[in-house]
Amino acid sequence: MVQGEPRILVVEDAEAIRLSVEVALRAAGFAVRALPDGEQLEAELARFRPDLVVLDVLLPGRDGFALLRVVRRNCAAGVVMLTARDGVEDRLRGLGEGADDYLVKPFVLAELVARVTAVLRRTGRARPAVEIGDLVVDLDAGLALYRGEPVELTVTEWKLLAYLAAHRDRVVGKAQILSAVWGYDEYSANLVEVNVSTLRRKLEAHGPRLLHTVRGQGYVLRGDRP
Repeated sequence: MVQGEPRILVVEDAEAIRLSVEVALRAAGFAVRALPDGEQLEAELARFRPDLVVLDVLLPGRDGFALLRVVRRNCAAGVVMLTARDGVEDRLRGLGEGADDYLVKPFVLAELVARVTAVLRRTGRARPAVEIGDLVVDLDAGLALYRGEPVELTVTEWKLLAYLAAHRDRVVGKAQILSAVWGYDEYSANLVEVNVSTLRRKLEAHGPRLLHTVRGQGYVLRGDRP
């Protein structure tokens, strides 16, 4: 893993929710693994070593409360629980058994990302700012600074920059970017190319080129020339 890229494990049986949560968290710059139930939880905790677990309450087999106890026995990861039940009793039970936060379905994905980020910050596992040359990308604050001056970006440009910064010095393909930033399954090279080009122009208005094209492979954000 790239240093500063927190690992999030999602345990959610509803496929549509699981996939949308995966996409939203990856677009925010997190490394994500997902499970449909808790059958492989112990093995995945040991293998993936998550910084935080997003845990559904109503799961087949062992429910979320039982799995919360498994997480607490095996690691110090933060836990955000999801539930379709909005009763106060459930929320108090989850928090009382060691959950760090609780989110009731249906929820807005941006709120989930914000709560995950807040728990990571409270537990000391938040991402440090990423520095690429004179560019500082603060993934938690949602801020890009070039030699101390803010870079004005649209929401999409920020998501693109955050994804590239989280994968600093690694080449990422257009299909990877499209899936992480836009959540599209169908490949659209033009959409990626146009937005990369716009982002590159904005960055180069402040200094030397940091966003490079690797022919036939994709793009890489780094401080040196390819």
